[in-house]
Amino acid sequence: MRTTIAGLDVHTSHDDLSGRDVLLWHHGSPQTGAILPPVQAAADARGLAVVSVARPAYAFSPRIPGRTVADVAAGLRPVLEALGVASVVSVGASGGGPHALACAAAMPGLVRRVVTFASPAPFDGSDDWFAGMQAPQAIRAAVTGEDARRRFAETDEFDPDSFVDADYAALQGEWASLGADVGASAAYGDDGLIDDDLAFVRPWGFALTDVAASVLLVHGERDRVIPPRHARLLAAGLPNASLELHPSDGHVSVLRHLAASL
Repeated sequence: MRTTIAGLDVHTSHDDLSGRDVLLWHHGSPQTGAILPPVQAAADARGLAVVSVARPAYAFSPRIPGRTVADVAAGLRPVLEALGVASVVSVGASGGGPHALACAAAMPGLVRRVVTFASPAPFDGSDDWFAGMQAPQAIRAAVTGEDARRRFAETDEFDPDSFVDADYAALQGEWASLGADVGASAAYGDDGLIDDDLAFVRPWGFALTDVAASVLLVHGERDRVIPPRHARLLAAGLPNASLELHPSDGHVSVLRHLAASL
């Protein structure tokens, strides 16, 4: 089911979520916010309904210039209240990871657990933050500001070496829908991706210590997009975190552990 709630483009797995425990899916950068089949299957196996919301400037969700990670979480509160959900497992992949954490900080009474896959850590202003990234040019441009990030977008091309063999295998198999959804997101322009990058390198609007819920950080040790050092930084800053590193996985293939993580 697709609808508009509080001005946002919302996808739900069921018509009525009142009183339901839900998996709140925070999509990567860029995507459309659609519910991907492997996400639905993992939720079904655990008796969870699914809610996925396109972040501002993605799909039909209007842009909020200058948004922070915390701003996105604040915008999700009225969506979840309108749906009447009972509890939330907040799950974020890649660029969705910071937003999954933000929801736990903003709604501690509702979010009972967080799981992130290949999430970046808060930007600390150091060059080490970029270490191990195959293609950090876009996020480096974001540090300089919106104008620089937009100029970079004019010539930006995906570096195929950002993914390892396991990532390409995942995109040809169980997670083929993710690649298709990334392709579909291009129809809506670059604003969502640009605003995500800008939000990641400015203050997130909450502290990691504000996240009281238990957090499982899942990361591939071969990740060339967001290196595993970021997971270790998150684990050090979160008060109730567990770190799960997978030696054979990259940025996409680590999602194969979604069902087990729930």
